[in-house]
Amino acid sequence: MSKNISALSGRKGLDDNLFDRIVKIGANPASAPDHELLAKEYLVGEAITFGAASFYDLISEEVASKKALVCDGSACLCAGTQDKVVEELKKHMDESEIGTITCLGRCHENAAFYYDGWNYSGTAIDQLDGVIGKDGTGGSKDAYHVESLLDTPILTAEFPGVDSYYAVFRDVVLKKTGDELIAEVQTSNLRGRGGAGFPTGFKWNAAKEAPGDKKYIVCNADEGDPGAYIDRYLLEQQPHSVLFGMMAAGYAVGADEGCLYIRAEYPDAVQTIGRAIQELEGCGLLGDNICGSSFSFSFKVVVGAGAYICGEETALLASIEGRRPEVDVRPPFPTTEGLFGKPTVVNNVESFANIHEIVANGGAAYAAVGTEKSAGPKLLCLDGMFNRPGLFEVPMGTPLSTVVNGLGQGFRQPVKALHIGGPLGGLVPVAKIDSLTIDFESFINGGFLLGHGSVVCVPESFPMIRYVEHILDFCAFESCGKCFPCRLGSTRGHELVTGAIEGGALIDRQLFEDLIETMEKGSLCAHGGGIPLPIRNALMYFNDELKPYFREDVAS
Repeated sequence: MSKNISALSGRKGLDDNLFDRIVKIGANPASAPDHELLAKEYLVGEAITFGAASFYDLISEEVASKKALVCDGSACLCAGTQDKVVEELKKHMDESEIGTITCLGRCHENAAFYYDGWNYSGTAIDQLDGVIGKDGTGGSKDAYHVESLLDTPILTAEFPGVDSYYAVFRDVVLKKTGDELIAEVQTSNLRGRGGAGFPTGFKWNAAKEAPGDKKYIVCNADEGDPGAYIDRYLLEQQPHSVLFGMMAAGYAVGADEGCLYIRAEYPDAVQTIGRAIQELEGCGLLGDNICGSSFSFSFKVVVGAGAYICGEETALLASIEGRRPEVDVRPPFPTTEGLFGKPTVVNNVESFANIHEIVANGGAAYAAVGTEKSAGPKLLCLDGMFNRPGLFEVPMGTPLSTVVNGLGQGFRQPVKALHIGGPLGGLVPVAKIDSLTIDFESFINGGFLLGHGSVVCVPESFPMIRYVEHILDFCAFESCGKCFPCRLGSTRGHELVTGAIEGGALIDRQLFEDLIETMEKGSLCAHGGGIPLPIRNALMYFNDELKPYFREDVAS
């Protein structure tokens, strides 16, 4: 069925994709006739359009009834800022008109809210009179510390201007063959920065070798990890690094269209990318026969509608096609059967942002930065619990202690754990900081996961059982629901932990461990399969604190 829907949706291509049309209609009950007409236009069943529309938070009837949404991401939760934001909002609206949202990417402040389609700093709560009733010109701007440990910054370098930056595309990319460009990326040993660390060159080569006269490049800019604002920085401050990488990928694999799927919670990023695309068009660097070559390329920006699972590549592609964003079984992989059933490269924002350096200075020079198995720089973002929160570029292999104590300058208050890499990342006790380095292997060997590179502090004063509850609640709420281990396991796990906290019902230790093992081994994707990792870390390293909530001693 999904293949048929993909083909039918793909008849109109990216510019008139079904998802955009569904979002425009929204979840207004009065729009039922519009859904019926849309289904007929795309030759799909009404259940497809209704089913897709009902999935997304930001077009749901519940959210439509809210005037403001307060960030309840991990960083804001641990900082305890939500109550103050809610109380201030209640002076301007009824409490029933205030909802929650995860996450707004202002984790360096640990406070944020969403109003009238714009993203606001929690500090703007003191100027609500100026926010309420604005003309929609944008949310509050924020500033945070940005620093690189590299002698010559790569991902945080100052942008020299379009002509200078894209000279490398004219003089290097367009003079290579696709195979030569892919070979350079393979030499660089660049691994995907979305969390899995898959070799980028291998992925590009698979898409190039896949049969088909139509191929796509998709940028996964649906950065929904609570605590993360790396993609937000790149999209808003370094947009051309992302666009350049996508164009190079298109040239390498034979694709002429690129799609950026940007989460709606980042409206400034959507605008910035749009302006950058217009700059390229104005300079003749997009369209047909770029710079007199046979290469043609164009961009389409698709704005999400509130669904964390769209960060999973197959769910993201399903979303663009107008299907419910449920995870697909693999194989086939997107490189052979992706968007609209065509070969597709899906990389995240930071992965694409590294390509300019590889093209400009060669894969070997890039591989010389970092470690043998984890090459290049890595962006990390530190939350507001650090004395110096912000975004930092470090070479892979940098000691975690350097990041925490040097770049972040330690903590504002006592901290017991760092949740690194989003909700699926490792929960690192502060006692382990000196034993880890910023690279894939160090974290995996230590029983953690580097993930996307966000760092959220769990303070000593925050109960670990509450944090475990938060992780399971997030997993249950954001599950696509396709596989039972994730959908039911996360819900049941949350019920058990909540029952222990609120009702004193001790958790059967063996049952709980069996449950998270089932999620880990039986889930279709890393959402349900990855959530058990931080829970296991909590059970291992915070045994004494969690013991009172279990019938037996928690494994240590």
